[in-house]
Amino acid sequence: METVNKASHLAHEAIDKATHVTHQVADKIVDKGDELNDLAHEAVNKATQVTNQAADKIVDKGDQLKHAEQRLMKECTVYIRENPITSVSIAVGVGFLLSRLLNNR
Repeated sequence: METVNKASHLAHEAIDKATHVTHQVADKIVDKGDELNDLAHEAVNKATQVTNQAADKIVDKGDQLKHAEQRLMKECTVYIRENPITSVSIAVGVGFLLSRLLNNR
């Protein structure tokens, strides 16, 4: 009986050690999973931040272009009002050149 008890005791010790090692490995896997999860969240947050910055810059550039267009239209309107004969002459000249270019095709 003593041999059976020793064998049983050794088997329990082996099972306990295996269980302990398995728990350690599982804990390490969980820790690595948490680290990977944190890294993924950081990457998504950085991508979101960069995307938002790019969108803000695009909106700013759009506003700048809109203001530039309005300024140019205002300047052209002022120029045409101050120089009507020159403006009509330029328009006639551009129209003539366009008609020549398009008719030669």
